[in-house]
Amino acid sequence: MSILKKLPWLSLILLLLTFISLGWVLSATNPPHFIWVLVAIAILFLVASLTSPLARIADYSVNLFTSNLRSFSVTVLAAFLFFLVFARFRLFLDILVILAALMLVRIDFQAAGFREVQAFCITSIFSLAGLAMGAFVERIMFQYNIYG
Repeated sequence: MSILKKLPWLSLILLLLTFISLGWVLSATNPPHFIWVLVAIAILFLVASLTSPLARIADYSVNLFTSNLRSFSVTVLAAFLFFLVFARFRLFLDILVILAALMLVRIDFQAAGFREVQAFCITSIFSLAGLAMGAFVERIMFQYNIYG
């Protein structure tokens, strides 16, 4: 069976649309170029963490709690993130939608029998392409003053 027939197209389109909206919103703020690079790297790390098996993630998370200082640091970070949920609820919802789309793609790739490397590559391509398309569409609309 061809790889194109096995792809979970519906979840990939949803992933593409979520990253198009992220690229659009980010482009509207007119950030410097290094922010785009940081966002792309963060997306790749997020995709890598979601496409790796849970056993590998569990091995890394055990290292976080090996000392009191690390446990305290993780607790403070968790408290800060909990505060951000309440302080910036709209931002939290946007991140939650992105995570949900990424998890849906991961589950669909697992169900279709794709290997981790294949899932990572395809998910990364769709995520970064969506980010670029969102930025491109926002720039075109701003250039032709379609906003009004």
